[in-house]
Amino acid sequence: MFDSITGLIEQGGYLGILGLMFLENLFPPIPSEVIMPLAGFLAARGDFNFFAVVVAGTLGSFIGALPWYYAGALLGENRMRRLAERFGRWLTMSGQDVSEASLWFRAHGGRKAVFFGRLVPAIRTLISVPAGIAHMPFRTFAAYTLAGSMIWTTVLTLAGYLLHAEYNRVADYVDPASKVVVLAVVGIYLYRLVTAGSRAASRDRG
Repeated sequence: MFDSITGLIEQGGYLGILGLMFLENLFPPIPSEVIMPLAGFLAARGDFNFFAVVVAGTLGSFIGALPWYYAGALLGENRMRRLAERFGRWLTMSGQDVSEASLWFRAHGGRKAVFFGRLVPAIRTLISVPAGIAHMPFRTFAAYTLAGSMIWTTVLTLAGYLLHAEYNRVADYVDPASKVVVLAVVGIYLYRLVTAGSRAASRDRG
């Protein structure tokens, strides 16, 4: 998998990195924890410019956050929650997730929530929804999303860049690790897809 993913990034170039990071914010075919270190690895090998890789990854992550921000802003919490309850099994986002994210957003303050939320894998995507629901000014949302995303992508890219000297060790580590991460993401998605009905029924009984 190491060679296949690096080959995919090589063929796509900077636009490929941007596109993968965009998709990672919608439904992660390949998680950012795999994309950016491998892009950094290729930068260290001379195939890419390190700073251009960070910019491409950051922009992809930012653009991927926009659909959720605008969905929250246009639909509001109640409609967004109903949409998640109806189609959430395909999005791996439940109505309860929307409500809890909104509560967390309000409890921690909008700016801090958006900034630090971009650094937490479990809520990197979800945090954009309550920001939109709260009608956070777009410039504020954009600034804190870009700042958090840049830190996240820089750290991951730098990790791959610094490990370039240990090519064989990187390949030996990333190959099984990336398989585990991808399988875990797919497994969680399938689990939530299969159990969405029973979880909704359980909440209704509660």
